[in-house]
Amino acid sequence: MSRLGKIARRSFLVGSAAVVGGVAFGYYMYKRPVANPLLDDLAEGAAGLTPYVRIDATGVTLITPRADSGQGAYSVQAALIAEELDVDLDQVRVDPGLPSPAYYNTALSAEAAPFRATDDSVMANSARGVMDALMKFLGMQITGGSTTVPDSFDKLRMAGAVARETLKAAAAQTAGVEVSTLKTARGQVELPDGKTLSYVELAPIAATLNPVNDVTLRDPKTWRLVGKPMQRVDIVAKSTGTQTYGIDFEPDGVMHATVRTNPRRGGGIISHDARTALGMRGVAQVVEITGGVAVVADNTWRAIKAVNAIEIDWGTAPYPPEMDAHWQVLSDSFVPDRGDSTRRDDGDLDAALDGAVVIEAEYRAPYLAHAPLEPITATVQVNADRVDVWTGTQIPRFVQKTVAKMTGMDMDDVYVHVLMMGGSFGHRLEDRVVKEAVEIALQTPGVPIKLTYSREEDMTHDDTRQIAMARGRGVVRDGQVDAFDLGIAMPSVVASQMGRQGLPVPGPDMQIVAGAWEQPFEIPNYRVTGYRAPELAPISSWRSVGASTNGFFHDVFLDELIHAAGADPMQERMRLCWHDPSRKTLEAVAEMSNWGGALGPNQGRGVAFCMSFGVSTAEVIEVTNTDDGIRIDNVWVAAEVGKVVDPVAFENMVQGGIVWALGHAMNSEITYSDGMVEQQNFWDSEGLRMYQMPNIEVRGLENGEHVRGMGEPMVPPAAAALSNAIFAATGQRIREMPMNKFIDFV
Repeated sequence: MSRLGKIARRSFLVGSAAVVGGVAFGYYMYKRPVANPLLDDLAEGAAGLTPYVRIDATGVTLITPRADSGQGAYSVQAALIAEELDVDLDQVRVDPGLPSPAYYNTALSAEAAPFRATDDSVMANSARGVMDALMKFLGMQITGGSTTVPDSFDKLRMAGAVARETLKAAAAQTAGVEVSTLKTARGQVELPDGKTLSYVELAPIAATLNPVNDVTLRDPKTWRLVGKPMQRVDIVAKSTGTQTYGIDFEPDGVMHATVRTNPRRGGGIISHDARTALGMRGVAQVVEITGGVAVVADNTWRAIKAVNAIEIDWGTAPYPPEMDAHWQVLSDSFVPDRGDSTRRDDGDLDAALDGAVVIEAEYRAPYLAHAPLEPITATVQVNADRVDVWTGTQIPRFVQKTVAKMTGMDMDDVYVHVLMMGGSFGHRLEDRVVKEAVEIALQTPGVPIKLTYSREEDMTHDDTRQIAMARGRGVVRDGQVDAFDLGIAMPSVVASQMGRQGLPVPGPDMQIVAGAWEQPFEIPNYRVTGYRAPELAPISSWRSVGASTNGFFHDVFLDELIHAAGADPMQERMRLCWHDPSRKTLEAVAEMSNWGGALGPNQGRGVAFCMSFGVSTAEVIEVTNTDDGIRIDNVWVAAEVGKVVDPVAFENMVQGGIVWALGHAMNSEITYSDGMVEQQNFWDSEGLRMYQMPNIEVRGLENGEHVRGMGEPMVPPAAAALSNAIFAATGQRIREMPMNKFIDFV
């Protein structure tokens, strides 16, 4: 048996591989290793084991399987490996690599298991282990759920440490010295006599060695990068306009396409007349695709003009055509037959409500579009022996599988090239643009087809955030919250999203109650029930998914009960909170905002708390009720993430998330009329304007035992804190978004 075959049969923590005359280092922590993508098509004598870092004649390249949509995912992965590898960020190139089961997301199991993030019991951890095994079996290479940092924190540092020690072993062999006498710095091994050997020149020798997997990670006190402000690896490209996104990619011979599909989603196409479009300048052809038509032309603008000239007779929508009917479906879903889960049922709620003065309220949250700034695009070339896909995606393995099925190719013959994304917010967890590009490319074999959506096509055909409704009942006694009963009704996000991938999802959908049932409050009588409404319009994961609506429902209702009890909103939340790291976020945000301090005329402060994705987040918003409307003055945010890997990126991400959350809470919704989305572009779904921008102060806490991600958790409490602040300033309680239906903002 060859040496490579012997290595493949072993169980290494971390491995090494020779690639084009170099060596690649990676992380492997499973008893039965997943097939390594670097084992394919290696040169004679090359070896490979789960690489995350490639060192060859060109330098150091990090394989970054977690996609970057602007949140700095590539940089944080680079920093983690560079910390232990002893290279600086200006020495590291990043490459997302090709899809592989080896890159499955180890952190997704925590969200998938039906246990609170605060539950570290044997049963909870066993369930997470089972879910992790399932993720591995399915090869779930996904970017989402705020998992990039939790997934990478240990594995990439370990990969860097093993790479470093293996390179030192190669240097010791080359120079005839003891490994213990060697040091590393900035991509070099320093010998006892002061001479240095670069990682690049040591790589071929390191490739012949077994990896040194008995390593110790660096003491955090010695960290050079992690936890300290750092310059992102993409900052120069983005500052100079040279960063390449999906929208920029154009291979030789490319033809441009765009589509029009039924604005009544799923309604199909009855007939079309493309004669006018076919006679327009630059148009090559008009082709039918599922649910609509596509135009292929010599540039995108001509394709868009031509596709809009096609006369089309559309079918009817498979969901209610008007919004009133959507809301009615939710209203009718608070019945036992539609009960999906009751993950929280403490005390004796029915007895607590019986004969008491019951406080009741209903809350609503609308459909919302993802609408990333970069237009949605995918380029596909179908050849006889392979298919290439270039696109920004968070689900490269799903894309690979889908394209293989559509083209009849083996998955190994489908090459998905993941490109930098200009925003996502969950949009690129869908692959409709790729499917449509493949349909067009199959009708133009050998020609690369770049499909780009118009803004209107994307906005009106988005798989939106879920529509949701909640009903609360509660009781207060002796100045405290005594009973809390929250029912939440929405269609299943997971069933809708996974259904488009052909994957059934048995059991309850935990997103229906996410951001509500797992809150670390000890209310004597406490119940959270999820009701699964029938499928309505197509929905998908939107930034923070179920918690995006439920954080609003849960905390505004809690605030109503606290005010009814006559208690202080901050102090009562602290009293109810049994989880010490969560309580510390409330204490921090109270100190940051000077809670209880003097306010100016017509001012009010509102506090909100939500634990989502394992992150405890507390927010205070301060507003002024002016003659022209509500002005948001200040926002304070404290979040418990275990470890802040990059303080600058952390602050930017939290501030951006607050802007995102507030803009949508104030101004945005997606509505249907005659089965069609009414909002066409950004002017129909307005975000936070520059003149409305508040001062935002951020603090990351490090009291928790687990490292967490912060891409989503700041979103759920924001709308609640705003609603609570408006109530404090005006006495008006807003229970529905967007809030501009009920109040003006300035």
